[in-house]
Amino acid sequence: MTFCPLPHGPSLDEETSHLIDQLSEIGIALSAQREPRQLLNLILRGAKNILNADAGTLYLVDETQKALRFEIIANDTLGIFIDEATPQSPALPPVALYDDQGQPNTTTVAAYAALNSCTVNIPDAYTAEGFDFTGTRKFDARTGYRSHSFLTVPMKNHENELIGVLQLINAKNPQDGEIIPFSPRSQRLAESLASQAAIALSNNRLIEEFRRLFESFIELIAEAIDNKSPYTGTHCRRVPELTMMLAEAACRSSYGIFRDFTMTDEELYELRIAGLLHDCGKVTTPVHVIDKATKLETIFDRIHLLDTRFEVLKRDAELELMRHKLAACEAGTPEVMPALEAEYHAKLAQYDDDRNFCAPAISAVNLCAPKTRNGCGASVNIAGLTATTKKFPSSATTRSITSPLPRAP
Repeated sequence: MTFCPLPHGPSLDEETSHLIDQLSEIGIALSAQREPRQLLNLILRGAKNILNADAGTLYLVDETQKALRFEIIANDTLGIFIDEATPQSPALPPVALYDDQGQPNTTTVAAYAALNSCTVNIPDAYTAEGFDFTGTRKFDARTGYRSHSFLTVPMKNHENELIGVLQLINAKNPQDGEIIPFSPRSQRLAESLASQAAIALSNNRLIEEFRRLFESFIELIAEAIDNKSPYTGTHCRRVPELTMMLAEAACRSSYGIFRDFTMTDEELYELRIAGLLHDCGKVTTPVHVIDKATKLETIFDRIHLLDTRFEVLKRDAELELMRHKLAACEAGTPEVMPALEAEYHAKLAQYDDDRNFCAPAISAVNLCAPKTRNGCGASVNIAGLTATTKKFPSSATTRSITSPLPRAP
């Protein structure tokens, strides 16, 4: 496929070229802005600049789709800039799209433009018919301002859904600053800008909704992981909270190694998501690995294997006693029998004591509470359930436990 070159037409005049450059710059800025309030401010400020308007108002449709909510109001002559998101801003009543009987509100120019999806260009508000400018007249009387020309443009996104209304007031002649009506050319520029602004606002909302959905999904995963084990419950929810507390404390620090440490809002958000996801691998971890009431528990509690080891030791001690008794009888030294019996019972008592010491030490709920016995720091080391070492103030003994049983899984 070949493309024929376009014929050379007359060059654009300087004013038109400047307007195109301005519109392009605003479009790029709208696409790049991610902060919602800054985006609204950029829309109104850009529209006022490119159309040389003295004042303007930006409305957004509320959640009920039945009213237009004031967002930003700007007036250069009066030096007014009101952002409804700031706490000190006065609460302005919304513009109703329907009256009490549910009929469309066609007396207010902003509501009329929103409901009829059309641009309303009024040269002079004081002589216009069909609209109620009582509020405008009261405002002018109170402030000494004179509202002349109005240009009201609905903002619709790519799905033709109403996002809000952009209203510009008092177009100024670039040469002498005199208030003039908005020209048809200005109206087309305003409609183009309003379309770009609506798409930018819609994209911004979609990104924010996707972010909230992503966070909800991650929180659901964290909650599922916490619910897999009552012994480590709320861990996945506590970690991001503690992480953010540490990060914020480091950012506030004015001394030490963190005095120059800062994090942007985006970096803090990424850190919070990382905190929520730090244990996400446990989703695929078998339940018997996570849900452990004791350190040795798998599908079953392996404390019973430890009981078996001690029973094997008792059996070996009994067999050893029988061999020594048989050897004493054959040697004709029955007087050693009481000593052998005493040693045997001492071993049984020692094994029972060792077993009672091990039971609470392997409980998961006692990880941070080291146990002591007889007022001293006794320790037990069980390596693969094959060896146990214990030390006491009066003596030090090391015992190896060997069992013919196969190693537990």
